[in-house]
Amino acid sequence: MLDVPATKDMRGTHALDDAVWAALTGRHRDFAVGDERVLRYAPAVAPFAAMADTTPESFDALRGLITEHEPVALTTLNALEPPDGFAVIRHATLLQMVWQGETDAPAALDHVRLEARDVPEMLALTAATQPGPFGLRTIELGDYLGVRRNGKLAAMAGERMKIDGHTEISAVCVDPAFRGQGLAAGLMRLLIAAIRARGETPFLHVLKSNHGAVSIYRTMGFVERREMHLTVLGIAQP
Repeated sequence: MLDVPATKDMRGTHALDDAVWAALTGRHRDFAVGDERVLRYAPAVAPFAAMADTTPESFDALRGLITEHEPVALTTLNALEPPDGFAVIRHATLLQMVWQGETDAPAALDHVRLEARDVPEMLALTAATQPGPFGLRTIELGDYLGVRRNGKLAAMAGERMKIDGHTEISAVCVDPAFRGQGLAAGLMRLLIAAIRARGETPFLHVLKSNHGAVSIYRTMGFVERREMHLTVLGIAQP
């Protein structure tokens, strides 16, 4: 695993180790809901949340956010063990990968910049391909690019979490009818070039079990930084 230097968040750890907290206390603070103990993205934006610590008080605050809004997804260095009253909806192991490749001019790709009017198609494509959470307002987090074929949104990719010096690439997906044409890789290269032009480093998260995607990302210059635990929590039913 690669341990790259990174900016540090308010608690003195690498920002990439807790990217959600770093984003919501920094460049994405306008999307934050919560307080000094627990923060989450507004539900229509993303389900991700982060806790300042794992004290009973912080879990109480987390319970309040889930009750008021909806289940949350937490990415943590260690496996999370919630107290009674929570329901673990999902647990998975992620690989956090950081781009360490060569900056080459991306190949020409006929693409469009996606806008709010494209959200219904984006929601349909992500629902069909399951690249990760995508909501009504996720597009507000950064730039999203797409490829159209015969008037249909065939592929997309965009920017999600942003912290000082780093931008996450996410929602990389292709309609099954248009796979094998290099559309996803082409869109990712465009995003990498744009992120690098801003003096930032691209990173991403991928399920450890998705060996095909991990292999592709490696060929594009991404290197595993560390494993992360994804835990989706709701409220246990009595």
